[in-house]
Amino acid sequence: MAENSHIALVTGANQGIGLQIATDLAANGLTVLLASRNLDRGKSAAQTIDGDVYPIQLDVTDNASIRAAVAEVEQQFGRLDILVNNAAISRANGQEVETMQDYVQRSRATLISVDEVRTIWETNVFGVLAVTQAFVPLLRKSKGARIVNVSSGLGSLTINAAPHPYRAAFNPGYGASKTALNAITLAFAIDLEAEGIKVNAVTPGFTSTALNNYEGTETVQQGAAEAVRVALLASDGPTGTFTGSIDETYPW
Repeated sequence: MAENSHIALVTGANQGIGLQIATDLAANGLTVLLASRNLDRGKSAAQTIDGDVYPIQLDVTDNASIRAAVAEVEQQFGRLDILVNNAAISRANGQEVETMQDYVQRSRATLISVDEVRTIWETNVFGVLAVTQAFVPLLRKSKGARIVNVSSGLGSLTINAAPHPYRAAFNPGYGASKTALNAITLAFAIDLEAEGIKVNAVTPGFTSTALNNYEGTETVQQGAAEAVRVALLASDGPTGTFTGSIDETYPW
């Protein structure tokens, strides 16, 4: 670890936006803990990044995995400065390849299975809650900790209450899970504000990743930019916000 380097952990960082966030944070001189469910994939991803990068096994839906990751970080680094909750899934129907059109149709509120909704929420909502709670003691050892939750504009109730091109994609699974994530973000921001730990949500936009069968219109570089900016907020930066590209405020 570089002397006096800030330590950042990024979940779901072996591919997509998570990998780009890890890459960009390392490029900014941070020590990056690249967390992924599959350690081998994490090791392979870490080798593609220049800088101080350490792969770590972390399944956000597995309490034993979370405890082991916390213990590993505590033993090796003694603290955590930045936590980026990026790990997320958009579907849990057993299909690895599915067009956005098919996904939108079958995941409507009247059709999506409750079991699939539960599985999505386990990662996107309860996983974030569990990981954040587990790492708070190490974040408290930092002089200016940051928590960044990677949400989605699709989770905005205000936006989806009015017509827009992607409104049909709002569903009880992925869409509503991001709404819940926004609520959890605000709850943590309120709880930790007095301690100086900043907690914010960001939307990467419609980024081309496996989440949307690579049908997104923005690059992972564009998608990662706001998360990186918020992770590196100065001491006078805000907390309890929901923003998109280039510090654009999004409604809850």
